[in-house]
Amino acid sequence: MISLFQRHLVFLICLGLSVAGSLGAYYDYLSVVCMLPFVALTLVGIYDIVQTKHAVLKNYPITGHIRYLLESIRGEIRQYFFESDHEEVPFSRSARSMVYRRARGISADKSFGTLDNLYEDAHEFISHSIEPTKVDPKSLRITIGGPDCKKPYSASLLNISAMSFGALSANAIRALGRGAKAGNFAQDTGEGGLSRYHLEGGNDLIFEIGSGYFGCRNEDGTFDPVKFAAQATKPTVKMCLLKLSQGAKPGLGGMLPGAKVSKEIAEARGVPQGQDCVSPAKHSAFTGPDGLMHFIQKMRDLSGGKPVGFKLCVGQMVEIAAIVKAMLHTGVIPDFIVVDGSEGGTGAAPEEFSDHVGMPLREGLLVVHNLLRGAGIRNKVKIIASGKIISGFDIVRVLSLGADAVNSARGFMFSLGCLGSQTCSLGTCPVGIATQDPIRQKALNVKQKGIMVCQFHDNTLHAVAEIIGAAGMMSTEELSPARMMRRVSDTRIMNYTALYHFLLEGELLDGRGTNAEYRELWRIAKHDSFH
Repeated sequence: MISLFQRHLVFLICLGLSVAGSLGAYYDYLSVVCMLPFVALTLVGIYDIVQTKHAVLKNYPITGHIRYLLESIRGEIRQYFFESDHEEVPFSRSARSMVYRRARGISADKSFGTLDNLYEDAHEFISHSIEPTKVDPKSLRITIGGPDCKKPYSASLLNISAMSFGALSANAIRALGRGAKAGNFAQDTGEGGLSRYHLEGGNDLIFEIGSGYFGCRNEDGTFDPVKFAAQATKPTVKMCLLKLSQGAKPGLGGMLPGAKVSKEIAEARGVPQGQDCVSPAKHSAFTGPDGLMHFIQKMRDLSGGKPVGFKLCVGQMVEIAAIVKAMLHTGVIPDFIVVDGSEGGTGAAPEEFSDHVGMPLREGLLVVHNLLRGAGIRNKVKIIASGKIISGFDIVRVLSLGADAVNSARGFMFSLGCLGSQTCSLGTCPVGIATQDPIRQKALNVKQKGIMVCQFHDNTLHAVAEIIGAAGMMSTEELSPARMMRRVSDTRIMNYTALYHFLLEGELLDGRGTNAEYRELWRIAKHDSFH
């Protein structure tokens, strides 16, 4: 057992040297210089002993600070020295390295063979063909816009997910915009408003609004149709998106403290500078599924007929069934739906929400895909998947489950140079991405990083083209769950068709469906209420 003397040994040594140095100070100045560090440590030790906040420091004066120092750099030490290549926290070192190489235009090819255990449960792969094809990556685009859309948009298969100015720095927004412009893909503004930095590059934008209606709100926080129309009709805004919930923190509102509401953020969001900026947990512009559909139509009309959709993390499946029923009842069909998985990223969220609230992407995607198919309107609505998607195989996997395109946030953050330091909410981002500190964000070279954003996009779609070509297909529309395989035991592999249930087109309408769960969902769901 460590005695009191041993625990205080360093403090006692510093105290002794301070006393000895003070005696020697009468004879020469060198003793004074040598004494000062020990005097400082002695004062620290005295403070540690008398303070009552930290038991470790009280019991281990001076030396206890080593524990807090090491804890403060634990993440960096683990990431750089101890983390394995395939340990996901939340992205593996191997995955991050792949993005970095593709963003820099360096080959991401592996040598010597796979490091994965191909006989481990849950290993997944796509079945290739003896007769591969050649697919042009530039052809990997989809047209978004249903029957009521006057201005359909030709979208890339991979686009930048929602990231607001305020959460990201001005230079990060600029660099993403430059990359999107060069690569001909879209950038979601996030719910923080259409800032001047989003508009600066002239790239395609998805104007997103949330329950705070930032950029299109009245002084009391309600929706302002005139302000919305002014933003939504801008030439670079190609689509409009209504956020119902976010994967990393569904059902949770938020507040940006007044101290962080700068002049630029206030301008983008349409809120007073220096005052708390509140984003409510629910919308005030509509109620119920029917109300949601009418509001979607209102947004479409105000935008001049551009594609309009909504984003959500799937929670109660009956609520999704109610929304689909409202589509049939009102005749208003959204042009697209963004399904955000609970594994999605965020600048800040309570740990319980990130870990235990909301449905993961694959299951949520299947719910939306199946209900639209079962209602006979899947061909009128495009589905965009979002949530921890950064590689070509990630894209192919969710497309085989029913998605038409994907959004990625952290993938593009990595292409900007994000280290995954997980300090987004602190404003101390070491590479100037998730911060409003003008000095920190100066380190982010907009021109150079814009090139890297574009290269990550292009090289990732090149990988998608090679994968579907190896599978003998000419386009992603040929992807099916039967082509995706997963190991379920040491001796058995099954395809997605056997693992998941897929509804037939229109089966919920004529009652011929065989899945009891979806039949019951459809029976109890009401078009005019979420309850």
